[in-house]
Amino acid sequence: MDHALAQLAPQVAPRLVRGHSPRVSFLRIAALTGCALAAAFTAGCAGKGGKAKDTAYVARDVDSLYLAARTRLDQGDAKVAAALFDEVERQHPYSPWARRAQLMSAFSYYSARDYTKSIQAAQRFLSIHPGNKDAPYAYYLVALCYYEQIQDVTRDQKITLQALGAMNDVMRRYPNTRYAVDARLKIDLINDHLAGKEMDIGRYYERAGRWLAADIRFRNVIDKYSNTNHTAEALYRLVETSLAIGIPEEAQKYAAVLGKNYPGSEWYEKAYGLMKKYAPGTQAS
Repeated sequence: MDHALAQLAPQVAPRLVRGHSPRVSFLRIAALTGCALAAAFTAGCAGKGGKAKDTAYVARDVDSLYLAARTRLDQGDAKVAAALFDEVERQHPYSPWARRAQLMSAFSYYSARDYTKSIQAAQRFLSIHPGNKDAPYAYYLVALCYYEQIQDVTRDQKITLQALGAMNDVMRRYPNTRYAVDARLKIDLINDHLAGKEMDIGRYYERAGRWLAADIRFRNVIDKYSNTNHTAEALYRLVETSLAIGIPEEAQKYAAVLGKNYPGSEWYEKAYGLMKKYAPGTQAS
């Protein structure tokens, strides 16, 4: 199982920041899930002989069907594996393997990047087994599916907000798990992404001369995402918009905050220059 998952990891590209691979983090965490579940899954890891024949629509005993699904997954054929795991549940709904197959189906769809079906499978597992020891894993898998669909800041951020909500759900429900640790990291990245979206819109309004609309967007960054990498620029842009609107006192306030928190930054230097040129009666710090 671990060897097969390790083979999948290099195929993944980072989503939000260079050098960060959500799927690699997931695979590492998946490998550390409960020993009982891992032991049960190991029973399906047979030899690596010839490829298993696709038996998704052939009635078979539960052991053979589960083994065929695991073989397909180990071979990297995640889509077929997911279909076979679904067949385990369909053909043998009362078997102990049905519960395991539900979770493995969700993971297989995730590996195949079919995030919609992965979410559906994980949520079905949670609806039937809400108190199961692997419920944290299922919640985290749902969050990852949203997370890996995050698009650049020029696109609609509905999926980003869903990812944020799902990651917060993991932290709220299971704060002391390894999943919560990774969720905290991803929440920081998501907030940085959302702040970037606000900045992108604010700059657009600035270029169009819509100073008040731009001011609102930049203040959103300060109010909601103050711990992100966009804070210094947002403060500088607020100096710009305040001067353009004609309220130098506000510009002075933002410039002072910049000077206190980012004294050596390029944004403070630019803000100081603006204040000196357009509001000589005030000081930037």
